[in-house]
Amino acid sequence: MEYYTYILTFHFMSVMSWMAVMFYLPRLFVYHKEHSHKKEFVQVVEIQEYKLYKYIGLPALWASIASGGLILYLNPYLLQESWMHLKILALGFLIIYSFSMEYYRVSLAKNECTKSGHFFRAYNEVPTLLSTLIVSYVVIKDSLLWYSLAVIIIFGFIIYKIATLKD
Repeated sequence: MEYYTYILTFHFMSVMSWMAVMFYLPRLFVYHKEHSHKKEFVQVVEIQEYKLYKYIGLPALWASIASGGLILYLNPYLLQESWMHLKILALGFLIIYSFSMEYYRVSLAKNECTKSGHFFRAYNEVPTLLSTLIVSYVVIKDSLLWYSLAVIIIFGFIIYKIATLKD
């Protein structure tokens, strides 16, 4: 436990790096789709997408998982808490989301992606929803069912409105 706070600090920094990618990469996808007719622009965006995911996002994802796993190993009491179960569930969805970013990145690079800019604008809200839930679980720790439902409904409405915007 001597190094616990250092591991926790590393975990926070890893998660912040990972989330920066999860917030920004879909925005690049929006630019990629909405300016697909500008070849030089798309080439620059593709390089940014690749480097952002491969050099920052993926290492930060694995660092977050490894440091989080080490925290749970050092403090197994956390696994007895219901909020931690909810956090791990939301984290599972965030990991799936993260890998979906690589799927869309490759699809866009091959010019095979049929999703619109509006789709990526709406999809960009998913990590905000999940990170809101995760942070809330860690901080609040009680009455999480109703809170979770309220947050999901609010974000669902926001995502729906963004996805259905007209140009």
